[in-house]
Amino acid sequence: METLATIKVSVVLCPIFDVMEITDRIKLKAHDLVMQYGIRSVSMDDIAGALGMSKKTIYQYFADKDELVEAVIADKINVNQDCCMHDRASARDAVHEVFLAIEMMQDMFENMNPAVLYDMEKFHPRAYAHFTQHKSTFLYKILKENLERGIKEELYRPDIDIDVMVRLRLESMMLAFNQHVFPQNKYNMVHVETELTEHFLFGVASQKGHKLILKYQQERIKKNTNEKRN
Repeated sequence: METLATIKVSVVLCPIFDVMEITDRIKLKAHDLVMQYGIRSVSMDDIAGALGMSKKTIYQYFADKDELVEAVIADKINVNQDCCMHDRASARDAVHEVFLAIEMMQDMFENMNPAVLYDMEKFHPRAYAHFTQHKSTFLYKILKENLERGIKEELYRPDIDIDVMVRLRLESMMLAFNQHVFPQNKYNMVHVETELTEHFLFGVASQKGHKLILKYQQERIKKNTNEKRN
């Protein structure tokens, strides 16, 4: 038998759940569209049409496109951080952690339009500020700790300047988005990012680390081949 308190809780919570469901639907559809076409190319009308709802309905939950983009980027960053922490915890060693990150990056960039980063920087400064904070704090820490772990495991060279290498890696990660250097019609973003990551990894690795990199490369090739067959 329901008590008065239970009924009151139900009445209060149900509208909240409805709002959360609609908000998440809007963010998910906006995410899919902007990742495919770029932020600037997608209008609020496009998002409303893809959802089968009016633009007025979207504005009940997000004040404007800037707020929606900021929410989408915040969710993307949260997912990225969770994946990084999971990879670090499950990695067999520092080199394996980087290869897990490559797999995550492949999934993330497979259907991402390189224009997303440029559009965000130029037209949505709050979302871009959130991204740069994520890059300079969370990603910096993750990369720094990976290098420290690799040195302890004797997989990375002990003479590297960790701060310099972390900053080099952070900036090289952004290169794949640069349309002047790697135009979308000529280069695959996932391939570019993988090449840059492996080049960096070979640069910091010790002789012992080099052997492990080659081992993980072969494992990845074998895995990708099996997936294509299936």
